[in-house]
Amino acid sequence: MQQELSSLVSDVRLASRNLVREFGFMNKTMAGTDLSASAVHAIIEIGRSEGLSASALCELLLLEKSTVSRLVKSLLERQEITERRSKQDTRIKYLYLTDKGRKTLRVIDHYAEKQVSAALSQLSTSSQQCVLKGLQQYSTALRASSSQSEFNPSNHIINIKKGYTPTILGRIIELMHAHMNQQYGFGRKFETRITGDIAEFFSRIDSPQNETWRAETGGRIIGSISIDGEDLDEGIAHLRWFIVSNTMRGAGVGESLLTRALDFCDKHGFEQTHLWTVKGLDAARKLYEKHGFVLAEEYFGDQWGTNILEQKFVRQSLQKITPY
Repeated sequence: MQQELSSLVSDVRLASRNLVREFGFMNKTMAGTDLSASAVHAIIEIGRSEGLSASALCELLLLEKSTVSRLVKSLLERQEITERRSKQDTRIKYLYLTDKGRKTLRVIDHYAEKQVSAALSQLSTSSQQCVLKGLQQYSTALRASSSQSEFNPSNHIINIKKGYTPTILGRIIELMHAHMNQQYGFGRKFETRITGDIAEFFSRIDSPQNETWRAETGGRIIGSISIDGEDLDEGIAHLRWFIVSNTMRGAGVGESLLTRALDFCDKHGFEQTHLWTVKGLDAARKLYEKHGFVLAEEYFGDQWGTNILEQKFVRQSLQKITPY
């Protein structure tokens, strides 16, 4: 068995090296442009997002902050991108493509689509689907294994802290936008809506029925969760903005945040806790169900700019559950 696995690993490594070479990552420039691979990927993500913060770009490209800072500076100097301050929080700057940047993105897309189409045309329909599923599963597995390796408890101290702190509003927006844009392509409409909702919530965070928690490591916010006890019917808590950084999943951060929030709900006597999400976030759903949430409603909606199946989960307070 070990010999078979070793052989498989060698074959996968060889295939990966061939992919890297065929895609042109060994060259100084790529995708029919005079840009580096990191610059090409930055333009793609900024163009797809209709506005993206530098922190969110770090999350998507899996690059260090200093590397992204240099990359952004270079693209600004080339006039491929521009910066605009958020109207809701002027401390946050968002990156947008210029007319030149959009032209570059069209060149990149044309090059990539032609390359992929030419390769897929060599395969049968069934083989094409195998390629798609295999790449999706392998990239997901790589991300999962990377997260597990990076977040060894002996190397990282993660602290859960309660209450408002400067920059938390902007950081929650960044985390939410980066994840939902990557997963579903949610863009400006989603960001604008949640920015207003989060700002309104924090304006009344001092109410005893409301609370927020954040996970930090190295002084950086890597996750959050909030309980809004005022915006639904009396006796019902609203669990909102539950998010963990894309690169931090698998370290138990979500479990810790959710436990704190639900303890708060039980101690404050809420009869129910409600949350809304979208279908497809399977890991999050497993965590919800583990903690007593049950799917109550499903419906298609387009409030986020795309038609998607939305879900409502409900949890009964532990104080209301009969022991027997």
